[in-house]
Amino acid sequence: MATQHRQQHDQNKNGGLKGTGSVIVIMVPFSLQSHMNQLLQLSCLISSYNVPVHYLGSTFCNSQSIFASHSSLFSNNFPQARRVVIIHDVLTSSAVQDARSVANAESYTFNCASAFNIFSHYWEEMGKPSQIGGHEISIPINNLYLPSVLEGLTPESIRKMDHEYQFLGSRSGELYNTSRSIEGNFLGLLSKLTETTISNEKKINIWAMGPLNPVTISSKVSSTGRRDKCLEWLDNQKPNSVMYICFGTTISMTNDQIEQVAVGLEQSGTKFIWVFRDADKGDHCTRARACCRSPSLPQGFEERVEGEGMGMVVRGWAPQPQILGHPSTGGFMSHCGWNSCMESIGMGVPIAAWPMHSDQPRNAILITLLLKVGVSVGDWDQIAKKQLVSSSMISKSVRTLMASDEGDEMRKRAADLGAALRTSTGEGGVSRMEWDSFVKHILRS
Repeated sequence: MATQHRQQHDQNKNGGLKGTGSVIVIMVPFSLQSHMNQLLQLSCLISSYNVPVHYLGSTFCNSQSIFASHSSLFSNNFPQARRVVIIHDVLTSSAVQDARSVANAESYTFNCASAFNIFSHYWEEMGKPSQIGGHEISIPINNLYLPSVLEGLTPESIRKMDHEYQFLGSRSGELYNTSRSIEGNFLGLLSKLTETTISNEKKINIWAMGPLNPVTISSKVSSTGRRDKCLEWLDNQKPNSVMYICFGTTISMTNDQIEQVAVGLEQSGTKFIWVFRDADKGDHCTRARACCRSPSLPQGFEERVEGEGMGMVVRGWAPQPQILGHPSTGGFMSHCGWNSCMESIGMGVPIAAWPMHSDQPRNAILITLLLKVGVSVGDWDQIAKKQLVSSSMISKSVRTLMASDEGDEMRKRAADLGAALRTSTGEGGVSRMEWDSFVKHILRS
């Protein structure tokens, strides 16, 4: 397989949705950008083994009964396929519930959250035991406060999750966008859980398919022959001197909170790149999207910080992997979506953790308390209650990460984890072996 798994090889050369007598893989993503991106990356990875992959787009994803309403989808379109492998987001489980009625089909769940996040929920439901299947839990999580995944979500989202989780029992295996090089303990505990509590029928195999994001940065420039403006700005900064700030595609802050961020950044005296954009329209994850308003920076802020050379505001898209991989970037203020966490760890950049909803608070715990490659921005109780995180708290967290011995230690640990993650994808690495194992499994006779 190619070293850069994102490079796609020739896929299904016959076109359409026609089986060729081989193994066919179908991806069923959940229609949120962060979820779709991970399965798209996984599609590239599997297709690099010359396995045909079909990625179902939004028309399919928006249906709540793909297979129920299209019962002949597989039998008619893949009559000669030896095996149809369905890989679906946990949040599209109901859509593939009838796949088990197709003789040559098997389904695998794909988890977009961290292994720690998934394990901690199962562990809580079990009453926080000290052992699982005779295996001692030696990870220091017994005394941790674990925020509920439901905090900050809309009733619609909660109903959706409850509905989808009812259909997890029919899966043939579980895939995670993580690596044993960073979450080996929790993946091991999840394996023990599948042996003892989750499945009453048979052992469910677990594969750690991450990192799915690039772990090396291309030196290629754009078609115009120029690098992105923010990368050119970074070229003129000192190593590890710039804080990168981005809150993903589903986060929307009030203008009052935006003002506190702006003031806190100026108070910190740290140079920064702030990706300032509207959250994706139509997102239904949080109540904050209901108003669909456009956020605004304090008057004069952008002109002042750019004029003084202190910072740069990027509106719209930004080349996040390249920014994180730049030697001048020394920290990342993030909402702790798992995509962003994996990208930051892969590039060896510590995180100023500011979670907002769903899996993000527990990802922040993993980053700050367990892996120790980040510092918290504000208190979760405060954030969950929609209270303002003050400029002084923001400034303090930035200075801790960027201008203290504690921050230097976090940066060293992050660099070590990044090196381990990059090594894992090479020949003989733990992630490469997971990829090989999964592909061998679905291609079995």
